[in-house]
Amino acid sequence: MNKRKRFNITGLCVPEVHYTVDISEKIHQIIHDYIKAEAYFTINRARQYGKTTTLRFLQHALRQEYVVIRISFEGKEEYFSSFQTLAGGLSFSFFKALKDNYSDYAAIFDSPIDPIYPMQDLGERVSSLCSQSAYGIVLMIDEVDKAADNQTFLSFLGMLREMYLNRMDYHAPAFSSVILTGVHDIKNLKQKIRSENEHSYNSPWNIATDFNVDMSFSIKEIAGMLLEYKDDQHIEMDTPKIAKMIYDYTSGYPYLVSCICKIVDEQIVGRGAFPTLEDAWTENGIKEAIKELMKRTDTLFDDIKKKLLDYSELSGMLHAILFNGRAFPYNPDNEIIDIGIMFGFLKEENGQVHVANRIFETRMYNYFMSEELVRQAVSVPPVYSPNQFVHNDVLNMDLVMSKFVEYFTDIYRNSDGRFIEENGRRLFLLYLKPIINGVGNYYIEARTRDMTRTDVVVDYKGHQYVIEMKIYHGNEYNHRGEEQLAEYLESYHLDKGYLLSFNFNKKKQTGIKTIFCNGKELVEAIV
Repeated sequence: MNKRKRFNITGLCVPEVHYTVDISEKIHQIIHDYIKAEAYFTINRARQYGKTTTLRFLQHALRQEYVVIRISFEGKEEYFSSFQTLAGGLSFSFFKALKDNYSDYAAIFDSPIDPIYPMQDLGERVSSLCSQSAYGIVLMIDEVDKAADNQTFLSFLGMLREMYLNRMDYHAPAFSSVILTGVHDIKNLKQKIRSENEHSYNSPWNIATDFNVDMSFSIKEIAGMLLEYKDDQHIEMDTPKIAKMIYDYTSGYPYLVSCICKIVDEQIVGRGAFPTLEDAWTENGIKEAIKELMKRTDTLFDDIKKKLLDYSELSGMLHAILFNGRAFPYNPDNEIIDIGIMFGFLKEENGQVHVANRIFETRMYNYFMSEELVRQAVSVPPVYSPNQFVHNDVLNMDLVMSKFVEYFTDIYRNSDGRFIEENGRRLFLLYLKPIINGVGNYYIEARTRDMTRTDVVVDYKGHQYVIEMKIYHGNEYNHRGEEQLAEYLESYHLDKGYLLSFNFNKKKQTGIKTIFCNGKELVEAIV
């Protein structure tokens, strides 16, 4: 009996065992654009972005035309204690990679490395391998981040660079292609090795070709994986709709895509309103899985918290984007932006910097807000009864808005405009989160966020609520905001929405009012 396939979020994805996105088009592009061009390059992408799986698929695709040496620096920290240990360790790794299928080539690396000139000895052996082989030799090294802070590794890169240049100048034997994978690119490794008083972007890896293959999953690729699952399980599923929904939350981040699918398949089915697989693989089932994902503790989310603590300027930029709607033009020469993109927290879109995906956005919102609550930087009213805003499993958003007006007016009515402009939206989210926590979920619509407007979408037990938070800038601007919200509600197939207006006018009249715009009911809370 065949073992049931699963969605996988740890280690390699193996198509025979796991539901896997078909990345054959990406593999073909890498071979055509880089391997055939005999390029040396780095695949540097964020954590759990499918780098190791990509190398495995690439190795299998190349094995008919190339000799592939695929190694990893995972668990090899002892390699970097000296030039001799590095040369000896690499020689041993090359031997292991070759011995099963290419015993003659493996023998080149079987004897001990010269203790006096270890790197030169290693280089001679590599040259011997490349000259003896009738096929091109492709070297793949995974987890090059493990080599960070090691000058010895840079010497190895220098050796590869020299062989590459000699190949170009004198047709000397060298690896046909070299592929390094990790989170950091080699330029960043060079920066880490330098002392704080010495800044240099020179790198022995300046021979590398820029790697421009999009490794995120497209809607089409996600749908292909879901279609295989659907056929295996003999269920009905609106595959295009579910694939698009998963993409909207993840922007195709491989780990997040697989994690949502795994939660639906293994945790959501059989729970409450989702007794069957068909019930689980619906819009509400995906929302339930995302709610579980937001509570999840794993290495990826732990790493996000660690990076936010370690990189204060990056943390400040993200805070300004999320809570103040600040716009930052994309500049590849800005080190903070470069680091944010390298970690997968940021992306460039239409010349602006944006948070990479909706899942990361919400996790970061929650992180920043919880930190502020712990520090008691703001006053948030306790929700004395968890059910005071809920009746028959329906969230009374009108009451939520009304109580916020009371709370904000009592606590912050004497605050100046600058405080309200910088903190008003954050205070509302701090107020909202404990009301929906554990049952509902929320996210911020990045398409409409700026310094004057933020749209919050709340999902609560199958019901959706849209709240536009904005700074009041006069009646004309306010009317445009009403029309924008009405248009936005139409895209969500909703008839009712909410406006939260932060008004600096001393003669303002706070409270709740209901207006109608383009056939939509808008409840406006003014504070």
